[in-house]
Amino acid sequence: MRESSLNEEAITSLRRRGLLSAEAYKLHLAALGLRPDGSLVSQSPWLQPLAVVVALAGSIFGIIGAVFQEIQSGLLLAPFIAAPLIEEALKPTGIYILLVRWPRALLGRLHTAALTALAGLCFGLIESYVYVTFYYPEGKSDYVLYRFTVPVLMHTLASFIVGLGLTRGVIDWAAGRAPFPKRTRNFYFAAVGLHAVYNTTAVVLVLTGVLDFD
Repeated sequence: MRESSLNEEAITSLRRRGLLSAEAYKLHLAALGLRPDGSLVSQSPWLQPLAVVVALAGSIFGIIGAVFQEIQSGLLLAPFIAAPLIEEALKPTGIYILLVRWPRALLGRLHTAALTALAGLCFGLIESYVYVTFYYPEGKSDYVLYRFTVPVLMHTLASFIVGLGLTRGVIDWAAGRAPFPKRTRNFYFAAVGLHAVYNTTAVVLVLTGVLDFD
């Protein structure tokens, strides 16, 4: 478990500032169960299947966030601000759980981002299913094709971007032990920006008749 007053991000920061020798850096990472490249030294074989299941299950909270956003859809800016903020924060719920309970299941930055992207993919598929089944069941094949491609890809990419910034520092912040990680903040807002641009573009294309599925 990565239980320490100094998390991986803090140790790396000290090393970059020259406040930690190379040997001390390796020893601190070893204490956290990490190699110098950030990968985990060892793990149980059941952790990877568990990580996938938890990541997928956590995406359901993104769906709940989307439902909340729909309830508030009377607000003019809801699709452009509320939806991206809420959904990108909630889709990685499974990753938050892994960081708290099974941090060794996360093998590194790209692995964390890949699991987060998987959650985004699951969210996108469920959302599209709801749209073509309940919101617009009369939609033709071109609408179904659109719903199961472009929005799904957007959700997957946005979640991948969010995942690039997720570290144990997020949990330390939530527990009041550290400030909110800058890397987490930057990647989160990058994903929110992508999501907002997509929503805005889609609305504009529909209003101007460029995107017409009738």
